[in-house]
Amino acid sequence: MNSVELGEVLGNVSEACRKLSVSRLHYYDIKKTLKEIDVEGLLEKARTKPKVSNRVAPEVEDRILAYSLEFPTHGQVRVENELKREGIMVSAGGVRGVWLRHGLERKSALKNGPQRPMALESSREEREAHGEIETHDPAFLLDQDTYYVSYIKGVGKIYQQTGIDTFSNFGFAKVYNEKNAITAADFLNDKVLPFFDEHGMSLLRTLTDRGTEYCVIPEVHPYQLFLHLNDNEHTRTKARHPQANGMTEKLNQTIQEGIYAVAFRKRLYESMNGIAGRSRCVHAPIQHGTDQSRKTVSGGGHRWRPFWQARSFIRTTFTRR
Repeated sequence: MNSVELGEVLGNVSEACRKLSVSRLHYYDIKKTLKEIDVEGLLEKARTKPKVSNRVAPEVEDRILAYSLEFPTHGQVRVENELKREGIMVSAGGVRGVWLRHGLERKSALKNGPQRPMALESSREEREAHGEIETHDPAFLLDQDTYYVSYIKGVGKIYQQTGIDTFSNFGFAKVYNEKNAITAADFLNDKVLPFFDEHGMSLLRTLTDRGTEYCVIPEVHPYQLFLHLNDNEHTRTKARHPQANGMTEKLNQTIQEGIYAVAFRKRLYESMNGIAGRSRCVHAPIQHGTDQSRKTVSGGGHRWRPFWQARSFIRTTFTRR
């Protein structure tokens, strides 16, 4: 029996409310609802969450969550690029919206996945150099840089000579245990120039920073002499402006995260020969991929460009000098 019926039986509203432990205000609210809507107005209504018109589809949201748990170190832009490769069109903001709804906006919240150790080790934001060089033909400009990879006990310091064609984003990399003009020239002679010769093209210009391996005294510097013998013009970046060499900086970061960080964590190398035997030659597309040897990149300096109807590749060869 509800309060309204009890009040009619007793003939006293106050007494009915006192027996049922309800206020008189609540009694009159119930009476008004019964008069206007009937008993259905007293039933509890299910409060469903509003459906936002621009929210991603449930199957897309499930794929985002599955990918994020598998690769917790990938940012929202990286996830967007990788899912586009699978045919799933979702923006970086949509990816972050899914993370926020599920409390996954922090890397530490992703408690599962094979890359959990990498997520814990990344305590600060990734440092990325952004640079863009506009060229209109392949082999017009090669961006070259020296990258310090690591120090391994028993092996010593490991350096990488990196080069990338600024038109096609076709990249080259070779590992040395020295940093000097001879290794810089050997990189061009062994990796870059034969590749362009194979396609009937000549490299016109090389862009480097102001490191001593690239320039000191042009008349006696081995690297400068090598460029002169091959009719290759040399351009240097402005001092204290690393963003001018941003394309190689980004390529170095891609190789470091996708190859070195994984290889050096899995095995202890005792010599350069061991590294060469482990990873003699690695080929992987720059733009697309989901495993450790491949990484999608975005931004103005990493745009899509055809290179003789071929996609861009990273060539990394571990060779002992």
